[in-house]
Amino acid sequence: MGLLSLKNVSLAYGLAPLLQDANLSIDSRQRICIIGRNGAGKSSLLKLINNEAKPDSGEIIRSSHLKTAKLEQDLPKDLQGSVYDLVASGLAEKGELLKRYQHINLKLQESDDPKILDQLHAVQHELDSSDGWAIEHNISSIITKMDLNPTAEVNELSGGMIRRVLLARALVSEPDILLLDEPTNHLDIATIIWLEEFLITYKKAIVFITHDRSLLKKIATQIVEIDNGHLQVWNCDYEKYLVRKEEQLASEATANKLFDKRLAEEEKWIRKGIQARRTRNEGRVRKLEEMRRDRQQRREHLGSVNMERQQLSSSGKLVFDIENVSYKYESKTIINDFTARIVRGDKIGIIGTNGCGKSTLLKLLLGNLQPDSGTIKGGTKLDVCYFDQKREQLDESKSVIDNVADGNECVTINGNSLHVISYLKDFLFTAERSRTPVKVLSGGERNRLLLARLFTKPANLLILDEPTNDLDAETLELLEERLIDYDGTLLLVSHDRDFINNVVTSTLVFEGSGKIMDYVGGYDDYLRQRSEIVKIKKAAQKSNTKAPAAPKIKKKLSYKEQRELEQLPSLIDQHEKQIAELQQQMGAPDFYKRSPDDVSEVTQQLAEAEKALATAFARWEILEP
Repeated sequence: MGLLSLKNVSLAYGLAPLLQDANLSIDSRQRICIIGRNGAGKSSLLKLINNEAKPDSGEIIRSSHLKTAKLEQDLPKDLQGSVYDLVASGLAEKGELLKRYQHINLKLQESDDPKILDQLHAVQHELDSSDGWAIEHNISSIITKMDLNPTAEVNELSGGMIRRVLLARALVSEPDILLLDEPTNHLDIATIIWLEEFLITYKKAIVFITHDRSLLKKIATQIVEIDNGHLQVWNCDYEKYLVRKEEQLASEATANKLFDKRLAEEEKWIRKGIQARRTRNEGRVRKLEEMRRDRQQRREHLGSVNMERQQLSSSGKLVFDIENVSYKYESKTIINDFTARIVRGDKIGIIGTNGCGKSTLLKLLLGNLQPDSGTIKGGTKLDVCYFDQKREQLDESKSVIDNVADGNECVTINGNSLHVISYLKDFLFTAERSRTPVKVLSGGERNRLLLARLFTKPANLLILDEPTNDLDAETLELLEERLIDYDGTLLLVSHDRDFINNVVTSTLVFEGSGKIMDYVGGYDDYLRQRSEIVKIKKAAQKSNTKAPAAPKIKKKLSYKEQRELEQLPSLIDQHEKQIAELQQQMGAPDFYKRSPDDVSEVTQQLAEAEKALATAFARWEILEP
């Protein structure tokens, strides 16, 4: 028998069925990803597995002594205590005993009071008699493995570090099934990559929900899809699932078309009325009635989000001219001497570790903050839409409708008046859900609502700060399409590597100490260019390596080097334009219809241009004073 089995399990909240006669088996070392639309019941399925909820009908069979642990989607509020305290709390009573031991030890470092020593001996005796030392070793091992400071106060940590502490708390009990609900929320790219590597080597069963397609592709060995209450198991990874799902949908469409044709023929026959009764073909009548019932009960797939952007006149050619901008917060350098020019039509990704200053940069561009030095000049005719990651633009006390229409019954989209409920249906809000207050919405629903609100406003500059959190894969893909087709200028902060790769034309990367570098293309392009720069630097260092000598002060540039430095910006601009043109060629629908020689030639030209760009950047770093 497996670790856990669901047998004909059904679950509903109110009138909406989340699961209908669901069957699922979880075995050791499986890595199962649950997918489905926002609100489909993914988190509810995790609760059933974790024994936090009971099914309305059906049976959940658990192996003896089964242990599960869960990482929640949202960070708990008002977390207190040290990292060690929070991790140890994953062990219930024994965890409390170890917390006492840890605190008494800390007291002994500050005082030699005999009473404290007596307390320590008492706790040690309890640990001796309950195998507590093995557990203490496990806690310390997990904390070390996760690169955590056991004495750090949790309420002083970043969201990403708290996420890591909570994962350590889930792991410390050594669960047979680890449950993860959107584990990449609040994590930066570096931590997400660390999490991927950790989960790939994890030896027990994992059941997880994620909107991060890159993590999903690398981790999942089985896909469980929830669609309109029905649970379907796909015994394959995500890439194979996509192929098989497409084949299934095509097959269903063909079968439905044939069924509907047959039903139409039978309906035509029954409408003959008297002739049908004269033939007394009661079997055929009963068959028609059965077909009608089948058609009525046919499970239709959920609708898709329809995101239509408002059209607006273009902004001026220049959007932002940023020159030598620096900004500090509480003596910490966030941005140091940053210079860039953003022009109409640019689609720029912004990436970096949590707390590095990505949102600060957006606030500087919006004028909500002022730089300590340098200048930011905005262009003309700018109409801005700003998506803030904290969703502060939403009024939680108001309904979904009022947040979009501000008390009006209709919204205007590209000159057409639409009833607000009809408009919200395009974002998958039913009429009933449209009238509910925002405070009861899920994270994914809130993000969809904020997108619905922003898309009612004409804009030629979109500034999106983490728009992908909590969105399901289908909505993410549609948002991608809309942003790719968007004619205006886009600034996008995101930790979703696939999303960045698919949308942006260049990427600003926070590289530490306030330094921001500009790379052509998306996240994978940045990695490739950065790798080339590092290789070139290492090669240069190796070729110049001599016997150890005292550090030298950088010499004054020669006339030739000075001329080279002056020409580098123009050269870099040429390389970037060439790369953009080649990428545009390769993105054309008919590109791969060309001869293999043509395709190979353009691909080679792109590789050479990217290498030349990396070389130019490396020379700039070497020559720049």
